Amino acid sequence: MIAERALKTLEFDKIIAHVAEHCTSIIGRHAIEQLQPATKYEEVTHLLAEMDEGLAILRVKGNVPLGGIFDIRPSARRAQIGGVLAAMELMEISSTIRASRILRSFLTEIEEEQEIAIPLFLARRDALPQLTGLQNEINMCIDDNGTVADSASSTLRSIRQSLRAEEAKVRSKLESLIRGSNAAKMLSDQIVTIRNDRYVIPVKQEYRYHYGGIVHDQSASGQTLFIEPDAVVQANNEVHRLKMKEQEEIERILQALSVLVQEVAPELFHLVKQLGEVDAILAKSKYGQVNKCTMPIINQDGRIHLMRARHPMLPIETAVPNDITFGKDVTAIVITGPNTGGKTVTLKTVGLCTLMAQAGLPIPALDGSELAVFEQLFADIGDEQSIEQSLSTFSSHMVNIVDILAAFDENSLVLFDELGAGTDPQEGAALAISILDEVHAKGARVMATTHYPELKAYGYNRQGVVNASVEFDVETLSPTYRLLIGVPGRSNAFEISSRLGLPEHIIAHAKTFTGTDTRAVESMIASLETSRKQSMDDAEETARLLQEAQLLREELAQEVAAYEAKKEALMDKAKDKARTIVNSAKYEAEQVITDLQKMKKQAASAIKEHEIIDAKKRLEEAAPQNKVLKKAIQVRERAINLKVGDEVKVLTYGQRGIIAEKLANDEYVVEIGILKMKLPSSDLVYIKPEKEPEIRTTAMRSRRDAVKLDLDLRGERYEDAILRTEKYIDDALLANYHQVSIIHGKGTGALREGIQTYLKKHPRVKSYRFGEPGEGGYGVTVVQFK
Repeated sequence: MIAERALKTLEFDKIIAHVAEHCTSIIGRHAIEQLQPATKYEEVTHLLAEMDEGLAILRVKGNVPLGGIFDIRPSARRAQIGGVLAAMELMEISSTIRASRILRSFLTEIEEEQEIAIPLFLARRDALPQLTGLQNEINMCIDDNGTVADSASSTLRSIRQSLRAEEAKVRSKLESLIRGSNAAKMLSDQIVTIRNDRYVIPVKQEYRYHYGGIVHDQSASGQTLFIEPDAVVQANNEVHRLKMKEQEEIERILQALSVLVQEVAPELFHLVKQLGEVDAILAKSKYGQVNKCTMPIINQDGRIHLMRARHPMLPIETAVPNDITFGKDVTAIVITGPNTGGKTVTLKTVGLCTLMAQAGLPIPALDGSELAVFEQLFADIGDEQSIEQSLSTFSSHMVNIVDILAAFDENSLVLFDELGAGTDPQEGAALAISILDEVHAKGARVMATTHYPELKAYGYNRQGVVNASVEFDVETLSPTYRLLIGVPGRSNAFEISSRLGLPEHIIAHAKTFTGTDTRAVESMIASLETSRKQSMDDAEETARLLQEAQLLREELAQEVAAYEAKKEALMDKAKDKARTIVNSAKYEAEQVITDLQKMKKQAASAIKEHEIIDAKKRLEEAAPQNKVLKKAIQVRERAINLKVGDEVKVLTYGQRGIIAEKLANDEYVVEIGILKMKLPSSDLVYIKPEKEPEIRTTAMRSRRDAVKLDLDLRGERYEDAILRTEKYIDDALLANYHQVSIIHGKGTGALREGIQTYLKKHPRVKSYRFGEPGEGGYGVTVVQFK
């Protein structure tokens, strides 16, 4: 496990906070907040592979449906120990189960499309417990508002019916009192209100004895008394009794549902864990998308090869990317030079990229960058002065370094910032060299920064060590933040002083105090910088061109192979599909011909109009259709000027509707079943009315105009409702509707079952389903015709 001190020093928590912003649920956020870098190669590669699958899903699908997830673990724990859950808690459990079902369907759809491979996400899908039974039980008892519905039990329905009747009696008696001849004089207000859960009327203080009864409350001024008249005391008592019975029945229902939750509590815990982890994986992927990050290649050999790496906390537009490579032949980098503001950023970039990769996060570098898995990461960065411990900066750094030297090994990454600073320069430089020799000798990977000139030659005298510096532009007197590996830093004091206006004779005099060797070394470094800069520019351009050529070659080879495979698969699929369509069309045509021959044998008067329409429709549907051309026609038909009364298809919901009103800004009010929705024209596709023989045109239009898209049967007797349904289905078929809605209400369910039994046997009904929450839920049956 990576030491907490290193995570804090490198500000890993800030990265975590940014990733957590992309979570869609509280459990996903908790999973991210508890994220720690892994230290095992297999675990790191697994985490990154999951994140990469998330990136692929987001690239293809844009987003993943994870709405409606709640942290239901506290509720499940209470149910586990026998607690009774509230209705809202049960609704949250139902919503979370529903979210898991939607996610499972979403991943199954991706699997069937075979556009991307997501084996790790599919494994998580298979691990999701299926608790549809519990969801259905909760939904039957708890409505969308989080309250226990009348349909939860026949007892509750009976109690509430009686309660409503008694409340109506009480209100009726009280309303007759407040409408009396002297009521306006004796009452403060002619209204019926409630105090202490009992119906009362507001009576002026001086008339308190006129109505008799019980005083339940008074106004702040004392001038109004809220009295329960004698005439309604008994009725109010009955209302109170029924409310108590209602509450007892609600408690019984909630207790029964809580027992069901108790039985599957372990599965609910596992469900929440899986959903939270999926949300966390997708949050990592979204973070990578937003910040232009990539998945690194992982090795076990201590190699680090970062291409165009940026510090993840710096803005993308301003951060200067660098190439940083070491860990194979070179295991130590010493960045020398003055404090110009780029060395520490480079150190933190390497440390943070390593931590991010080991936590399964994408890194801010080019694709193809490589990182190692380290068992330990140590960082001594920043001003460690401790006032509480009376330690100087040097002492605080040294305390930290002593701890590092006692714990590191060959599988560690060690980062030192301004090694040996805060003390005598000569002694500090000597200590820095000794500490670097100790870490380097044990085989650990180490990066260090220092401004001591004594370390400029360090990399030339030791195998596996290289010097580096951060480029400084003397013309602008500012660092460019470009890392120059192989070139030690130099002081630039004379050049900077000259640019700032220091007289030349003073600078010349100062140079006489520097030794010949120092001037020669500075001159050599300057020459190295120039040559290095030119070679780096040339190498970058060459590498870029080579990489582009390799990518193009690989992509072309993959595309050719994929094209050939897809072409063969599509041809086989097309042949099978064509064969199936033709056979189906032949069979359907033969059936229609047989039916028409039977009709021919019958008397002409016995043939119903809808039977002819049915036969024509079946023949039209039997003909194979070109979906590509059909889609192109639909796109062109969107441009048609829509008007009131036109039938359209709503693309977002896949439903048909009728335009009821045209609004400004290219928007329309569309009737979809019993719903009215405001939609933009871009979401609507005009549906041309099917042409019928001219002899029927007038009759069909008038009939269609008279037939609504929904049938409301609420309040009807069972037999009358079935008769109305039969007639309405015939009228809808003659009006050539493809879909209608039958509103039967929730009630006892007898009417719903009767209607659905009739629909099940009807030869022209293709399918039927309950309405969506926005269409009326279980109180509506949506019918689709063949």
